[in-house]
Amino acid sequence: MKKIRLAVLGSVVGLLAACSSTPNQQAPVVERTSSTGKAAEVGPATVSPATPVPSGRGYYTVKKGDTLYRIALEVGQSYHDLVTWNNLSNPNDIKVDQVLRVAPPGAPGTTQTATIAAAPGAGIEVKPLGAPGTSAPAAPVPVAGASNKSGPRGDKRAYSESALAELEKPDSSGTSAPAAPVAAPAKAEPAHPADKPAAAAAAGDDEGVSWMWPAEGKVVGTFDGGKKGLDISGKAGQAVMAAGAGKVMYAGSGIRGYGNLVIIKHTNNLLSAYAHNKTILVKEGQSVTKGQKIAEMGNSDSDSVKLHFEIRQQGKPVDPSKYLPPR
Repeated sequence: MKKIRLAVLGSVVGLLAACSSTPNQQAPVVERTSSTGKAAEVGPATVSPATPVPSGRGYYTVKKGDTLYRIALEVGQSYHDLVTWNNLSNPNDIKVDQVLRVAPPGAPGTTQTATIAAAPGAGIEVKPLGAPGTSAPAAPVPVAGASNKSGPRGDKRAYSESALAELEKPDSSGTSAPAAPVAAPAKAEPAHPADKPAAAAAAGDDEGVSWMWPAEGKVVGTFDGGKKGLDISGKAGQAVMAAGAGKVMYAGSGIRGYGNLVIIKHTNNLLSAYAHNKTILVKEGQSVTKGQKIAEMGNSDSDSVKLHFEIRQQGKPVDPSKYLPPR
Protein backbone atom coordinates (compact mmCIF):
# COMPACT_ATOMS: atom_id res chain seq x y z
CA MET A 1 0.00 0.00 0.00
CA LYS A 2 2.85 2.25 0.86
CA LYS A 3 4.50 1.59 -2.53
CA ILE A 4 1.30 2.53 -4.33
CA ARG A 5 1.16 5.85 -2.52
CA LEU A 6 4.77 6.58 -3.40
CA ALA A 7 4.10 5.79 -7.06
CA VAL A 8 1.05 8.07 -7.16
CA LEU A 9 2.94 10.83 -5.40
CA GLY A 10 5.81 10.54 -7.91
CA SER A 11 3.37 10.79 -10.79
CA VAL A 12 1.75 13.92 -9.33
CA VAL A 13 5.13 15.55 -8.76
CA GLY A 14 6.11 14.79 -12.42
CA LEU A 15 2.90 16.33 -13.76
CA LEU A 16 3.36 19.47 -11.69
CA ALA A 17 6.96 19.82 -12.90
CA ALA A 18 5.84 19.47 -16.53
CA CYS A 19 3.12 22.10 -16.16
CA SER A 20 5.38 24.61 -14.42
CA SER A 21 8.17 24.42 -17.09
CA THR A 22 8.16 27.01 -19.90
CA PRO A 23 9.16 26.26 -23.45
CA ASN A 24 12.49 27.57 -24.84
CA GLN A 25 12.04 30.92 -26.54
CA GLN A 26 14.34 32.28 -29.25
CA ALA A 27 15.68 35.81 -29.10
CA PRO A 28 13.78 38.11 -31.49
CA VAL A 29 15.57 39.04 -34.75
CA VAL A 30 16.02 42.79 -35.05
CA GLU A 31 16.97 44.30 -38.40
CA ARG A 32 19.34 47.14 -37.69
CA THR A 33 19.32 50.05 -40.09
CA SER A 34 20.98 53.40 -40.24
CA SER A 35 19.43 56.50 -38.74
CA THR A 36 17.95 57.37 -42.14
CA GLY A 37 16.11 54.08 -42.36
CA LYS A 38 18.29 52.76 -45.21
CA ALA A 39 20.55 49.76 -44.96
CA ALA A 40 24.19 50.70 -44.69
CA GLU A 41 26.18 50.11 -47.84
CA VAL A 42 29.03 47.65 -47.72
CA GLY A 43 32.39 48.45 -49.27
CA PRO A 44 34.22 51.68 -50.06
CA ALA A 45 32.48 54.25 -52.22
CA THR A 46 33.86 54.60 -55.69
CA VAL A 47 34.54 58.15 -56.83
CA SER A 48 34.97 58.68 -60.54
CA PRO A 49 37.46 61.41 -61.38
CA ALA A 50 35.99 64.31 -63.33
CA THR A 51 37.01 64.45 -66.97
CA PRO A 52 39.22 67.51 -67.54
CA VAL A 53 37.66 70.08 -69.84
CA PRO A 54 40.02 71.85 -72.25
CA SER A 55 40.09 75.60 -71.90
CA GLY A 56 42.22 78.64 -72.61
CA ARG A 57 43.71 79.87 -75.83
CA GLY A 58 42.77 77.80 -78.85
CA TYR A 59 39.38 76.74 -77.42
CA TYR A 60 35.91 78.32 -77.64
CA THR A 61 32.84 77.69 -75.47
CA VAL A 62 29.62 77.71 -77.51
CA LYS A 63 27.09 80.36 -76.46
CA LYS A 64 23.37 80.60 -77.10
CA GLY A 65 22.66 81.60 -80.71
CA ASP A 66 26.11 80.58 -82.00
CA THR A 67 26.56 78.74 -85.27
CA LEU A 68 29.73 77.09 -86.47
CA TYR A 69 29.94 79.58 -89.32
CA ARG A 70 29.73 82.56 -86.97
CA ILE A 71 32.29 81.02 -84.63
CA ALA A 72 34.63 80.51 -87.59
CA LEU A 73 34.24 84.19 -88.48
CA GLU A 74 34.83 85.29 -84.89
CA VAL A 75 38.03 83.28 -84.51
CA GLY A 76 39.29 83.84 -88.04
CA GLN A 77 39.31 80.17 -89.10
CA SER A 78 37.64 78.12 -91.80
CA TYR A 79 34.54 76.33 -90.58
CA HIS A 80 35.76 73.27 -92.51
CA ASP A 81 38.82 73.23 -90.26
CA LEU A 82 36.61 73.51 -87.18
CA VAL A 83 34.65 70.48 -88.38
CA THR A 84 37.87 68.51 -88.83
CA TRP A 85 39.56 69.57 -85.58
CA ASN A 86 36.44 68.70 -83.54
CA ASN A 87 35.40 65.55 -85.44
CA LEU A 88 31.92 66.96 -86.09
CA SER A 89 29.68 64.77 -88.21
CA ASN A 90 27.14 67.59 -88.57
CA PRO A 91 28.38 71.22 -88.55
CA ASN A 92 24.96 72.36 -87.31
CA ASP A 93 24.99 69.98 -84.33
CA ILE A 94 26.72 72.06 -81.67
CA LYS A 95 25.36 72.69 -78.19
CA VAL A 96 25.53 75.50 -75.65
CA ASP A 97 28.57 75.21 -73.32
CA GLN A 98 30.25 72.78 -75.74
CA VAL A 99 33.99 73.44 -75.94
CA LEU A 100 35.40 73.54 -79.47
CA ARG A 101 39.00 73.57 -80.65
CA VAL A 102 39.47 76.69 -82.78
CA ALA A 103 43.22 76.43 -83.40
CA PRO A 104 45.22 73.74 -85.17
CA PRO A 105 46.36 70.87 -82.94
CA GLY A 106 49.87 71.60 -81.74
CA ALA A 107 49.60 75.36 -82.23
CA PRO A 108 51.52 77.44 -79.64
CA GLY A 109 49.54 77.97 -76.46
CA THR A 110 46.97 75.24 -77.15
CA THR A 111 48.57 72.38 -75.22
CA GLN A 112 46.10 71.11 -72.68
CA THR A 113 47.44 70.07 -69.30
CA ALA A 114 45.31 67.99 -66.96
CA THR A 115 46.08 67.05 -63.37
CA ILE A 116 45.32 63.48 -62.36
CA ALA A 117 44.67 63.08 -58.66
CA ALA A 118 44.89 59.71 -56.94
CA ALA A 119 41.94 58.54 -54.86
CA PRO A 120 42.18 59.48 -51.16
CA GLY A 121 44.00 56.86 -49.18
CA ALA A 122 45.34 55.13 -52.25
CA GLY A 123 48.90 56.07 -51.36
CA ILE A 124 49.83 56.33 -55.01
CA GLU A 125 51.54 59.36 -56.46
CA VAL A 126 50.92 59.95 -60.15
CA LYS A 127 53.35 62.09 -62.10
CA PRO A 128 53.52 62.79 -65.85
CA LEU A 129 56.49 61.57 -67.78
CA GLY A 130 59.37 63.99 -67.70
CA ALA A 131 58.22 65.62 -64.45
CA PRO A 132 60.87 66.66 -61.96
CA GLY A 133 61.91 63.84 -59.70
CA THR A 134 60.96 61.07 -62.12
CA SER A 135 64.21 60.77 -64.05
CA ALA A 136 65.69 57.30 -64.27
CA PRO A 137 68.55 56.57 -61.89
CA ALA A 138 71.94 57.27 -63.37
CA ALA A 139 73.96 54.29 -64.53
CA PRO A 140 76.91 53.46 -62.29
CA VAL A 141 80.17 54.98 -63.50
CA PRO A 142 83.03 52.50 -63.78
CA VAL A 143 86.00 53.32 -61.56
CA ALA A 144 89.31 53.74 -63.33
CA GLY A 145 91.88 51.14 -62.39
CA ALA A 146 89.38 48.52 -61.24
CA SER A 147 90.06 45.03 -62.55
CA ASN A 148 87.59 42.25 -63.13
CA LYS A 149 88.45 39.03 -61.30
CA SER A 150 86.83 35.68 -61.75
CA GLY A 151 87.72 34.30 -58.33
CA PRO A 152 89.21 35.12 -54.96
CA ARG A 153 92.89 35.81 -54.82
CA GLY A 154 93.67 34.06 -51.52
CA ASP A 155 94.05 30.35 -50.87
CA LYS A 156 94.76 28.20 -47.84
CA ARG A 157 98.45 27.85 -46.98
CA ALA A 158 100.40 26.91 -43.91
CA TYR A 159 101.68 29.96 -42.12
CA SER A 160 105.28 30.88 -42.90
CA GLU A 161 107.34 34.01 -43.36
CA SER A 162 107.77 33.33 -47.09
CA ALA A 163 104.03 32.82 -47.63
CA LEU A 164 103.25 36.07 -45.82
CA ALA A 165 105.81 37.98 -47.88
CA GLU A 166 104.34 36.57 -51.11
CA LEU A 167 100.82 37.63 -50.14
CA GLU A 168 101.99 41.16 -49.39
CA LYS A 169 103.42 41.61 -52.90
CA PRO A 170 101.35 43.79 -55.28
CA ASP A 171 99.20 41.98 -57.83
CA SER A 172 101.28 41.76 -60.95
CA SER A 173 98.45 40.37 -63.07
CA GLY A 174 96.30 43.49 -62.73
CA THR A 175 97.19 46.30 -65.07
CA SER A 176 96.33 49.80 -64.17
CA ALA A 177 93.98 51.49 -66.62
CA PRO A 178 95.35 54.54 -68.37
CA ALA A 179 94.08 57.80 -67.05
CA ALA A 180 91.13 59.20 -68.93
CA PRO A 181 92.22 61.93 -71.31
CA VAL A 182 91.24 65.40 -70.30
CA ALA A 183 88.43 66.62 -72.49
CA ALA A 184 89.43 69.46 -74.72
CA PRO A 185 87.57 72.69 -74.03
CA ALA A 186 84.57 73.16 -76.25
CA LYS A 187 85.16 75.48 -79.12
CA ALA A 188 83.38 78.72 -78.50
CA GLU A 189 80.76 79.34 -81.16
CA PRO A 190 80.03 82.85 -82.31
CA ALA A 191 76.78 84.18 -80.89
CA HIS A 192 73.93 83.96 -83.34
CA PRO A 193 71.52 86.85 -83.65
CA ALA A 194 68.21 86.19 -81.90
CA ASP A 195 65.60 84.61 -84.09
CA LYS A 196 62.81 86.87 -85.18
CA PRO A 197 59.83 86.39 -82.83
CA ALA A 198 56.78 84.78 -84.37
CA ALA A 199 54.59 87.73 -83.38
CA ALA A 200 56.96 90.16 -85.10
CA ALA A 201 57.00 87.99 -88.22
CA ALA A 202 53.20 87.89 -88.26
CA ALA A 203 53.06 91.67 -87.84
CA GLY A 204 55.43 92.01 -90.76
CA ASP A 205 53.17 89.83 -92.91
CA ASP A 206 50.17 91.96 -91.95
CA GLU A 207 51.98 95.13 -92.94
CA GLY A 208 52.83 93.58 -96.29
CA VAL A 209 49.18 93.35 -97.40
CA SER A 210 48.29 95.91 -100.05
CA TRP A 211 44.70 97.19 -99.68
CA MET A 212 42.16 98.88 -101.94
CA TRP A 213 38.52 99.87 -101.57
CA PRO A 214 36.24 96.90 -102.31
CA ALA A 215 33.51 98.90 -104.07
CA GLU A 216 32.62 102.31 -105.40
CA GLY A 217 29.98 104.24 -103.50
CA LYS A 218 29.21 106.42 -100.54
CA VAL A 219 30.12 105.28 -97.04
CA VAL A 220 26.84 105.19 -95.11
CA GLY A 221 28.06 103.40 -91.98
CA THR A 222 31.37 103.60 -90.14
CA PHE A 223 33.25 101.54 -87.57
CA ASP A 224 33.13 104.47 -85.16
CA GLY A 225 29.37 104.53 -85.53
CA GLY A 226 29.04 101.21 -83.71
CA LYS A 227 29.33 98.88 -86.70
CA LYS A 228 31.91 96.11 -87.11
CA GLY A 229 33.03 97.59 -90.42
CA LEU A 230 31.99 99.95 -93.21
CA ASP A 231 28.70 100.11 -95.13
CA ILE A 232 29.10 101.22 -98.75
CA SER A 233 25.94 102.04 -100.71
CA GLY A 234 25.58 101.17 -104.39
CA LYS A 235 23.41 99.61 -107.08
CA ALA A 236 22.27 96.01 -107.37
CA GLY A 237 24.72 94.03 -109.47
CA GLN A 238 27.58 96.47 -108.89
CA ALA A 239 31.02 94.86 -108.75
CA VAL A 240 32.45 93.87 -105.37
CA MET A 241 36.23 93.41 -105.51
CA ALA A 242 38.77 91.74 -103.27
CA ALA A 243 40.36 94.44 -101.12
CA GLY A 244 43.60 92.47 -101.05
CA ALA A 245 45.16 89.27 -102.35
CA GLY A 246 44.41 86.10 -100.44
CA LYS A 247 42.44 82.87 -100.31
CA VAL A 248 38.66 82.50 -100.09
CA MET A 249 37.95 81.02 -96.68
CA TYR A 250 34.14 81.12 -96.89
CA ALA A 251 31.52 81.70 -99.58
CA GLY A 252 27.88 81.16 -98.63
CA SER A 253 24.89 82.35 -96.63
CA GLY A 254 25.24 80.37 -93.40
CA ILE A 255 25.94 83.32 -91.09
CA ARG A 256 22.79 85.10 -89.95
CA GLY A 257 22.78 88.85 -90.54
CA TYR A 258 25.38 88.78 -93.33
CA GLY A 259 23.38 87.38 -96.23
CA ASN A 260 25.52 86.10 -99.10
CA LEU A 261 28.97 86.44 -97.61
CA VAL A 262 32.54 86.10 -98.86
CA ILE A 263 35.49 85.89 -96.46
CA ILE A 264 39.07 86.18 -97.71
CA LYS A 265 42.07 85.26 -95.59
CA HIS A 266 45.11 87.44 -96.30
CA THR A 267 47.53 86.35 -93.55
CA ASN A 268 47.35 84.18 -90.47
CA ASN A 269 45.99 87.20 -88.61
CA LEU A 270 44.06 89.23 -91.18
CA LEU A 271 40.88 88.49 -93.11
CA SER A 272 38.26 90.59 -94.88
CA ALA A 273 34.50 90.01 -95.13
CA TYR A 274 32.04 91.11 -97.85
CA ALA A 275 28.36 90.83 -96.91
CA HIS A 276 24.82 91.31 -98.38
CA ASN A 277 25.88 90.30 -101.90
CA LYS A 278 23.40 89.47 -104.64
CA THR A 279 25.65 86.90 -106.29
CA ILE A 280 28.88 85.22 -105.21
CA LEU A 281 31.42 84.63 -107.98
CA VAL A 282 34.16 82.72 -106.14
CA LYS A 283 34.46 79.38 -104.35
CA GLU A 284 35.98 78.34 -101.07
CA GLY A 285 39.69 77.56 -101.34
CA GLN A 286 40.11 79.75 -104.42
CA SER A 287 43.05 82.17 -104.49
CA VAL A 288 42.15 85.70 -105.52
CA THR A 289 44.17 88.76 -106.44
CA LYS A 290 43.74 92.32 -105.28
CA GLY A 291 40.98 94.01 -107.30
CA GLN A 292 39.48 90.74 -108.60
CA LYS A 293 35.68 90.74 -108.86
CA ILE A 294 34.39 88.30 -106.25
CA ALA A 295 30.67 89.18 -106.01
CA GLU A 296 27.87 91.49 -107.09
CA MET A 297 26.37 93.98 -104.66
CA GLY A 298 22.88 93.23 -103.36
CA ASN A 299 20.58 93.42 -100.36
CA SER A 300 20.56 89.83 -99.03
CA ASP A 301 19.71 89.92 -95.33
CA SER A 302 19.64 93.74 -95.53
CA ASP A 303 17.02 96.47 -95.90
CA SER A 304 18.91 98.21 -98.70
CA VAL A 305 21.46 97.54 -101.42
CA LYS A 306 24.91 97.95 -99.90
CA LEU A 307 28.19 96.23 -99.19
CA HIS A 308 29.08 95.61 -95.58
CA PHE A 309 32.87 95.35 -95.45
CA GLU A 310 34.92 94.19 -92.45
CA ILE A 311 38.59 93.65 -91.70
CA ARG A 312 39.31 91.33 -88.79
CA GLN A 313 42.60 90.83 -87.00
CA GLN A 314 42.85 87.52 -85.12
CA GLY A 315 39.07 87.25 -85.42
CA LYS A 316 38.30 90.67 -83.90
CA PRO A 317 36.85 93.51 -86.02
CA VAL A 318 39.17 96.46 -86.58
CA ASP A 319 38.56 99.81 -88.25
CA PRO A 320 38.93 99.27 -92.03
CA SER A 321 39.64 102.98 -92.59
CA LYS A 322 43.04 102.49 -90.91
CA TYR A 323 43.97 99.96 -93.61
CA LEU A 324 42.29 101.28 -96.76
CA PRO A 325 43.99 104.07 -98.78
CA PRO A 326 42.43 107.55 -98.62
CA ARG A 327 39.96 108.34 -101.35
